[in-house]
Amino acid sequence: MSGIYLDHQAASPVDSRVAEFAGPFLSSGFGNPSSLYSSGLAARAALEEARAKVADLINAESPESIVFTAGSTEANNLAIRGTALRNAARGKKLLASQIEHISVLNPHKDLKKAGFELDLVPVDSTGIIDLSALERMIGKETVLTSVMYANSEIGTIEPIKEVSALVHEKGNFLHVDAAAAAGKVRIDVQKDNIDLLTISSNDLCGPQGAGALYVKPGLRIQPVAFGGGQEKGLRPGTENLYALAGFGEAARLARLEGAGESERLKAIRDALIGEILKIDEAYLTGHPAKRLANHASFRFSRIEGESILLTMDAMFDIQVSTGSACSSRTLEPSHVLLAIGLKHEQAHGSMIMTLGRSNNSDQIPAIASATKKTVERLRALSPL
Repeated sequence: MSGIYLDHQAASPVDSRVAEFAGPFLSSGFGNPSSLYSSGLAARAALEEARAKVADLINAESPESIVFTAGSTEANNLAIRGTALRNAARGKKLLASQIEHISVLNPHKDLKKAGFELDLVPVDSTGIIDLSALERMIGKETVLTSVMYANSEIGTIEPIKEVSALVHEKGNFLHVDAAAAAGKVRIDVQKDNIDLLTISSNDLCGPQGAGALYVKPGLRIQPVAFGGGQEKGLRPGTENLYALAGFGEAARLARLEGAGESERLKAIRDALIGEILKIDEAYLTGHPAKRLANHASFRFSRIEGESILLTMDAMFDIQVSTGSACSSRTLEPSHVLLAIGLKHEQAHGSMIMTLGRSNNSDQIPAIASATKKTVERLRALSPL
């Protein structure tokens, strides 16, 4: 891709080493992991190797606790619907933070049709969950609480260990969507006492169309789709061996290199934030320190985020985002920005830059200059 790509939270290029590792599974290694002849057994071995690599990334108790899916949206649905429906005898109350991804919020809302009650836990102006509110809202009838590890729109990292302590003291199970955080933050599901955790392959620079759900040993959930017995019967259908083998290799590389890459990107992020905040009426969104190392998010007064995105792309060949890629076509203000207290007109003027391996400090002057020119141009055209 030419130009400067700054939307790695929406889609990341597959690491060349991952592509090389997984490439043979598109041709010679195409066996079905459920088959008992030699190519099927080889495919099964590759699948289990990938499962072990993903388990290592999050320090899962064993590879058996990893259920492969077609992505984080499917994993979130399996975690939420599968846990709530299987454990409804414990209670029918659900909790989620106000800033969860729509693939978490919508399954929660749909469960209301089955008699569940949903309450949303507020966050502060930086996106940190209100632990006092969580403590008041949770109870023994709360079967499931969903709090993301980090927010993809504002970059804020949540206090998961403190959340976990409250959930397990007063409620039942904790689900954590870690799609945005995995590979950028060291995750330890055992240390943090997490019951269910969602991961995405592409957010690790692996192939799209692959994800995983960690299920704590002993926790019972039920499938939300039905067919064969793959993935312990929780996710039926022939596994996407190419994508999952690539996912596993991407997880291995993230475990080995994630900390160093995060330090590199943090320096670029901080310098970029410093330059863009020099623009008149530019504001950082999310927590100033407790944020993903690759994440810089802003809002600008009196202009529209969609116009920023299109102008940066068309005039400067720089790709940025203006909200979740899964919901940006709705043209509605971000529920995340509204939850942190912004007014509708403020929430519309957002721009998100998420860095990746193709980005470096030499790009900062061009990015800052393009952003300044874009903002000034759009404000000159704006009736506001």
